[in-house]
This record gives sequence, structure tokens and C-alpha cells, in this order.
Amino acid sequence: MIEKLVIANRGEIALRIQRACRELGIKTVAVHSEADRDLKHVRLADESVCIGPAASADSYLQTPSIISAAEVTDAVAIHPGYGFLSENADFAERVEESGFIFVGPKPETIRLMGDKIAAIEAMRAAGVPCVPGSDGPLTDEKKRTLQLAHDIGYPVIIKASGGGGGRGMRVVHSEAALLNAIALTRAEAGATFGNDTVYMEKYLQNPRHIEFQVMADTHGNAIHLGERDCSMQRRHQKVVEEAPAPEITEALRSKIGERCAEACRQIGYRGAGTFEFLFENGEFYFIEMNTRVQVEHPVTEMITGVDIVKEQLLIADGEKLTYAQNDIKIRGHAIECRINAEDAVSFIPSPGEITRLHVPGGPGIRVDTHIYAGYRVPPFYDSMIGKLIAHGENRNAAIARMHTALSEMVIDGIKTNIPLHQEIMRDQKFITGGANIHYLEKKLGL
Repeated sequence: MIEKLVIANRGEIALRIQRACRELGIKTVAVHSEADRDLKHVRLADESVCIGPAASADSYLQTPSIISAAEVTDAVAIHPGYGFLSENADFAERVEESGFIFVGPKPETIRLMGDKIAAIEAMRAAGVPCVPGSDGPLTDEKKRTLQLAHDIGYPVIIKASGGGGGRGMRVVHSEAALLNAIALTRAEAGATFGNDTVYMEKYLQNPRHIEFQVMADTHGNAIHLGERDCSMQRRHQKVVEEAPAPEITEALRSKIGERCAEACRQIGYRGAGTFEFLFENGEFYFIEMNTRVQVEHPVTEMITGVDIVKEQLLIADGEKLTYAQNDIKIRGHAIECRINAEDAVSFIPSPGEITRLHVPGGPGIRVDTHIYAGYRVPPFYDSMIGKLIAHGENRNAAIARMHTALSEMVIDGIKTNIPLHQEIMRDQKFITGGANIHYLEKKLGL
């Protein structure tokens, strides 16, 4: 087994990785910025190494510093968590070239799936349904581009091949606006991602965001763990996630999930990954693959009993998957609320000291967080400070438990978005299930 591992991240996911390592008897090295000396996982780690100032660019995004920390502590593996360098193919490559195990996919796989055009081509080859589009990059041939848009049908969306997370895209509703939109997106993509390649897709106007969790080992085995609905979003950022997705039948789950697993086999995938889809009028359309563990992985763990992070570690160590597809059974329903240090109305971040903390408990309740009373939330990073997860025998039971858990949760000293989550849990459309990705923003008047 891997004897010692560097956790190249911070916050709740760093603590989550550390706990999985402890269960497997793996020693941990916490790398941290100067602002994160008091993080819970830093205090609990076997060793810790400061890798730079508060700014991410000078610490958590510094490949040489992270690799040096692994070298001086005699670690043998590096887990990137999510965010930061987790989907950076160059980082994964440097880690492996330096003789360490990268807990994640191979660098070439990250690179393949990070190029949206190449990813779509790979998915089409594996039989994964994709959004109708240009089937490749747009060229300078204006006549061809106009004809493509006409054939696809307006509205269309122009996307940057190197984009992601809601960035590098522009919706076009008419032929008159098309060419200018392409030029603007291309210029922005070049400046933001260093790659000005763009492509075109049909713009789905009222879709849901549904994603499939997959796991694959280095022995050719791949499985899916069902789907999650992540349609409750604000400005392309997920707010509430749940599993399984409302209204998705077992037959449809099996059909799409197996295609995702087959795609993993075809591209030689390794580790945990997520296939993201738009779902509209009973049809799935692939949009991208995240080659890392997701923020919302706990809802899948709650309904399947699979420890996704432990599986990541075992796969990285060369082990076969612990589970076969027939072992995966979905039990009940789970909902996750992302708890952010921000004003629930204006969404302005609210850093500062947590003066009092009480986390809820009871049957089916899980809290993934790194905060504690006396902890000072820094202003330098993402505002998410934890995740509250509720599991029940069905969706209504999960919502009821989440109601109770939110009412019990106390975080004093800073503002949080708990009131927003309470409002969502009371919302009739959410209770019914099946809201599209625009619903929350319209509800909030954004």
C-alpha cells in the first residue's frame, strides 16, 4: 500500500482525503499556504509543509513547491483533490516524471478530456450521446459556419475548446449576431485559456444538469455509480445536489451509465471521474468530463455505500476495483447543500472568525467540513466552508431530514447561505423535483 501521501489541497476535501488515508493506514503530509496553518487537516497530519504565501498562485498552484514537499518528506503519492491543479495535465505529468504516484487519471487522459472538442469526439466513438453541433472546431469559412448554425437550428452556443465551469461560452439567437459572437468568444478564449479554438452546439433552453459517477482501474475494469442531479445552480455554480436524479428510470440509468463505463474502458481511464450531461425532453447530451473527485461525491457515497476516495487510493496503488457493476445497488435518496461563507441574499463573501459552531446530527445526516469554533475563514479562497448531506429512504424523507439539519446548524461570527438552503427546501418546485438549471436564478431574480 502507498505508505505516505501529500494532500495537495485545502479545506474540507483535504480533510476528507486525510480521513480516507487514515482508514487505509497511509501517513499524510499536509501542504499549506501561510494563511492555512490552522486548518484542521494541517493540525491532524503526520507532517506539514508550508509551500508559500496566501495567494493560490504562490502556493497551491505551485507545482515545484508541491513536488519538493513530497521529496523532503519521502512521500510516494500526491492526491490533488478538486480545484487547483486537480485537472492540470502538466501537473500530473510532472508528478509522475518526478517518480511519484498521481492519484488520478493519466496525464494524457486529463489532456484529452480537457480539450472539449477531443472529448466529444471520444464520447461519440464510445456511443455516448452528445449535443448536436459542429463536430469539430469552427474555421474561418464564414459561409460554412453560417450553414452549420442553420442546420443545427438557433439558438446555438459558441464554446471555447479549453473552457469549463461556465466560462468561455456565448449564446447566439440569430444569424446576424453569429459571426461577431464567434470572434468575441475566440478572442476571450485565447486570452483566458491560451487556446482560441471554439466550436458550436445546439443551445438547450431548459435542460437539467445530470452527471454520472464512474470508477475505473488499471486492469480494464470500469463501473458507474449512478447519477446526480445538480440543476440547482447560480451562475453555473452548483448550490444543491442530489442522488439519484428525480424521474430517471432504472433502464435509462443503466443505459447511459454503461455507456459512460464503456467510454472509460476505451480511453483507458483510471480513478474517479464524472460525465456531465444536459438532460432535456427525455434525452441525455454529454457536455464534459471532470477527471477528478467531485465536490458532490458524498451523495453518491450515501446511496451506494461506496467510499469513492478510498477507491481512488486503492486504484492508484494498482489494486482492482473493489466492486463489480452488479454489486452497486442504489438505496434511498441523498441531498447535499453547499454551505458557503457568504451573505444569503447578496452572495458577498463573509470571511472572519467563527465564534460558535454546532453541527447537526441524527439518522442519515453527514457533515463534511474543516471549520471549528475559533477558526478564521480566510478571504483568499473559495467561500465554501462545508457540505451538509441528508440521506433518507426516499426523496421526501431526505428533504425532511435536511429541513431538520439546517434548522439545527449554527455558525456564528460570519454570514452563511443557510437561509437560502432553507428557502430551497421549502420551494414547491424543488419539492416536486425536476427543476431545470435556470430555475434557481429566476427564483432569485438574477
